[in-house]
Amino acid sequence: MSGDISAQGSGNAAAAERAAWLRFSGALVVLVALVNLMLGIVALTESTFYLVGPDGPLVLDLTGWGWVHVIIGTLVLLAGVALFLGATWARIVIVLLAGFNALGQLVFLSAYPLWSTIVIALDVLIIWSVVVHSREPGPA
Repeated sequence: MSGDISAQGSGNAAAAERAAWLRFSGALVVLVALVNLMLGIVALTESTFYLVGPDGPLVLDLTGWGWVHVIIGTLVLLAGVALFLGATWARIVIVLLAGFNALGQLVFLSAYPLWSTIVIALDVLIIWSVVVHSREPGPA
């Protein structure tokens, strides 16, 4: 009988740990979204802030990348809020957006290398924490 109680207790502890990791992921997602919004707004309003080479950033100009950052930041922020609220779909969306954001930051690396590198590292951490701890939490 005591084995059943300890097994149930460890199940609750595992569910609590998964929920804590998902809250941590949600906090990171909101942080990355705010950084993306900041990078995008700066690219749109202060075109001389970023130093780019003679070829400029890959594919788009700074205004284009500013809009990409603002759009991704907004979507990531909404998905992060949904993750905090417990939406299961948010986990899949966050993994996709974090991967897309990491690729976008890789392209933006020439314009702002320090922040782009930090955001890429946070995106990898977000993907890891959401994927590894994505099982449905058990009863609390």
